[in-house]
Amino acid sequence: MHAKPSFAVIALTSLLFASACGKSGIGKYHPDEPKIIVDSTPLVSLSSNWKKATALMNNFPTGIQLYLSKTPVNGKATVAYCLIFDPKANIELKPVLASANKKVTDFYNEESGTKYACINGGFFGTNASYSLSMYNGQVDAINIKSLSRPYNGTNTSYYPTRGAFGINQDNQAEVAWIYHVGTGNGILYNYPQPAANLLNTAPLAVPSATFPAGASLWNVKTAIGGSPVLIKNNVIRISDNEELIAVDNTSSRARSAIGYTSSNKIVILAVEGNNSNGGTGLTLAELAQMMKEIGCIEALNLDGGGSTTLTVNGQQTVKPSDGTERGVMTALIIKAL
Repeated sequence: MHAKPSFAVIALTSLLFASACGKSGIGKYHPDEPKIIVDSTPLVSLSSNWKKATALMNNFPTGIQLYLSKTPVNGKATVAYCLIFDPKANIELKPVLASANKKVTDFYNEESGTKYACINGGFFGTNASYSLSMYNGQVDAINIKSLSRPYNGTNTSYYPTRGAFGINQDNQAEVAWIYHVGTGNGILYNYPQPAANLLNTAPLAVPSATFPAGASLWNVKTAIGGSPVLIKNNVIRISDNEELIAVDNTSSRARSAIGYTSSNKIVILAVEGNNSNGGTGLTLAELAQMMKEIGCIEALNLDGGGSTTLTVNGQQTVKPSDGTERGVMTALIIKAL
């Protein structure tokens, strides 16, 4: 006959088994969600409207952060993602140009190395860029040098100084009105004020080393073109008239922008538009105000509408306003050096 085990032995055996299960995780039907450890020190001081989007920040190093705001703007439903990074923290901004229209997610997926995010760049047509793309001193595309606009009933050439965002050899950011003086890529000049073009008035002279006044060589290593400038010298300065750019300026639509703060933190903003279940979109004035409130002292509008796409860690953020992602010609990749 076998002796019956005592109650004490049974209790001790159960306790040891439970302890073993607790250590190994066996038998836990609702395991804890994995915790994503991210840089807890804010790169800029944001309002409480902005919440850190930690679910998209897996493997982000110190020096780059993503925020999400769903706070309405002027009574409109708004979805906006703000990516902030320090260009002096072994993180670089890489403008890229496609040979044919390409989706932002494809730009991201095809880029080698450690990458964190990708957003659409400047303006374009079918397989042609109309905005500057420059990386490590190599100019791949230039800002458009002339536009045809009606004047006195005749199509007439105008020569706008359009906006660009650049980073110099010291990783200091800047927004400027620029022109490629000369033939081909030309020599890159920037100006303290844009050429004062205006529709239905006679075109101004072709920009040069002396016009507009105060011209100087623009010594940057990396740059992306866009239009118009939104903020200059810490003042909202939307130069759409002078830059001869009409992008539904006063309509609510998806928007993309890039700027930087007084502490030289680069800010990339993507605002959803035309989504009945999400973000309505912003006007240019509202976009400039949002960039100013984030802390930008200078900022530039990038292509928007159906072009606005921000991919972070391989995942899309804002819903494309066309319903599906649009192919673009230039993009900005944020990646490790």
